[in-house]
Amino acid sequence: MAGEDFLSVTGIVLKAQPVGESDRRITILTSSKGKIGAFARGARKPNSRFAAGTCSFAFGNFRLYAGRDSYNLADIEITNYFEPLRMDVEAAAYASYFAEIADYYGRENSDEKDMLKLLYRSLQALSSRQFSFPFVKCVFELKSIAIAGEYPGIPGDMELLDGTKQALSFIGQTPPEKIYSFRVSEEALSELRRVAEIYRARYMDHNFKSLEILNALC
Repeated sequence: MAGEDFLSVTGIVLKAQPVGESDRRITILTSSKGKIGAFARGARKPNSRFAAGTCSFAFGNFRLYAGRDSYNLADIEITNYFEPLRMDVEAAAYASYFAEIADYYGRENSDEKDMLKLLYRSLQALSSRQFSFPFVKCVFELKSIAIAGEYPGIPGDMELLDGTKQALSFIGQTPPEKIYSFRVSEEALSELRRVAEIYRARYMDHNFKSLEILNALC
């Protein structure tokens, strides 16, 4: 196969689904080509070189070639598996929710650099435990809405603490790669969670299955 027939993309595996006896279909959020679906032949075999790299949250470079109906995985180089998320049920639940939001907003053949950066930084934040999980969830939800171009900023019909207002402005204006460079008080976080809940219901027209699992766990 000619070299130009390959497509190399950098991205994160949003979800992985079993296909047949040993294959796996993955959905990748990429920076340059948007959301891509690809088949990984034999990825569920224990000795497959694709086994670990085609699991959810794996980040790296994916080399693909076009098949009749979908891309196929030719090679893979993973630089971050986000291992802490695989060993913590609660952290994995939050990460799955973030991945489902990224899947909801992601489009094929579109520029998804900001969403990819936000997802990567958010998975880092969950893994590091430097921030509370509810705080990371609020930031991710609100910044996702901002990246989608629907973020209304500070609500005009709510009385909020100055710290909450500052946080809402910061989230709307700050690039995703620097989004976790602030903290809030417990009181401001409580308000931030309420605003995020209202905005999610208003701007995300979707029932997230992972959110139902998350709410049941937490």
